[in-house]
Amino acid sequence: MACNGSGCDSSCYKDEEPTTPCKQSSNSQHSDSTEPNTLCIKCKVNDAVSGYGGIDDGRFCADCFKNNLFGKFRFAVTSNAMITPTDKVLVAFSGGPSSRLALQFVHDMQERAQKNFDASRDRSLPVFGVGVVFVDESAVLPIPSNEIEEAAEVVSEVVSCLAPPRKELHFVPIETLYSSGSNDGKERLIKLVNSVSDSTGREDMLLYLRMLMLQKVASEFGYNRIVLGSCISRIACHVISATVKGQGYSLPADIQYVDARQEIPVVLPLRDCFAQEINMFCRLDGLKTIKLSTGPCSSINGLVSSFVALLQEENPSRESTIVRTAGKLIPFQFNRIPEIIDGNVPLATRRRQKRYNLKSNESVSSESFCPLCNSPLDKSEIVDTSNLDNHRSSSELFHTTCCSSCRFQILPRDSMSMEEFYKDLPQPMITRAKQANGDNLSLLREQIQDCLLSDGEDET
Repeated sequence: MACNGSGCDSSCYKDEEPTTPCKQSSNSQHSDSTEPNTLCIKCKVNDAVSGYGGIDDGRFCADCFKNNLFGKFRFAVTSNAMITPTDKVLVAFSGGPSSRLALQFVHDMQERAQKNFDASRDRSLPVFGVGVVFVDESAVLPIPSNEIEEAAEVVSEVVSCLAPPRKELHFVPIETLYSSGSNDGKERLIKLVNSVSDSTGREDMLLYLRMLMLQKVASEFGYNRIVLGSCISRIACHVISATVKGQGYSLPADIQYVDARQEIPVVLPLRDCFAQEINMFCRLDGLKTIKLSTGPCSSINGLVSSFVALLQEENPSRESTIVRTAGKLIPFQFNRIPEIIDGNVPLATRRRQKRYNLKSNESVSSESFCPLCNSPLDKSEIVDTSNLDNHRSSSELFHTTCCSSCRFQILPRDSMSMEEFYKDLPQPMITRAKQANGDNLSLLREQIQDCLLSDGEDET
């Protein structure tokens, strides 16, 4: 991952430790070949691999390509203090290439940390823990039962085949959001999702429920980080779809390396990696993945995904251009890992966190969140509910605290359907709404503080 020459343009990371040179393959060409473009631009020895369509397509050999991709991952992790020696990390594993690679890279970092721990004399630095969670969504998605059974076997095999340290596997049905797995929870979940008539809203609602499930598992088992496999390709799609759905204000919150708005911070270490690169890595390294049949997708999200994929075929830099453009938006204060005060964390890690963390003048504060999607609310979306408490039901109050996008695409239109929808919501969303009501009143009072009279003042 480090360069040997000053003129290298291989996108490698010069501040990483050097790796061993690539071994010469049997079909390698010499440096005086008549076709120099077929050689790896980094090691200048092995043939470059091509066919995955990314920006670096045809530039690296297999070994340099894999080292370069891991370099992107590790640079994102270390620069943003995503994982420290005292952490316990939960990797969200869907079985797809992105989450599979995230799991593999986290495992590689843990394995290196374990070797360093074993080799050190004082063994002062602990090795961070890793767990894996697979959320079974077959209760609300048309996934054949045999595919779920096969997925469970594949996930178990993948996790068990990883070298020590051991990773704990959590295979959780999404209906356990309500209880320990009773039929009542499943029925309420199905009823809740089916009450959303819009296909885009239904897909988004499932995404919000999935995040609640990840938070629930992480909280119950003592994890303090959640790792998602979201890559630059997926983030580019989210940028456009969120804009189309009227979520422009909250968009900066979702595209950063770190999202700590919830109890357990969520990190995106593959944010700088392309889907094409990830797929190529999985093929080269023989990483086993699964793809579940979820039926046709006619939502805005699906249409945008197809549109961005078409753009990427025409120009491999389109996805990065979209994300870089959106990256100019001002992030929020929660888009950083909370300051580390643990004395067991190395000084270098604390300094790195202090260096890369957002400054107060580089971020936007957020006081209120949508109870459904947990997006930060603009001041124009905050409703004063103090005059409504005595006249409206809990479901109506919940409706007023949601963002405009959720009200349009997810929440039912008539009051009776809204009442049923509210009854079937998981408890965390209802709790958010109650907290939002109190927060909104405090925020509104702060906004009009200068206009209020104190006890000792009169109107004159």
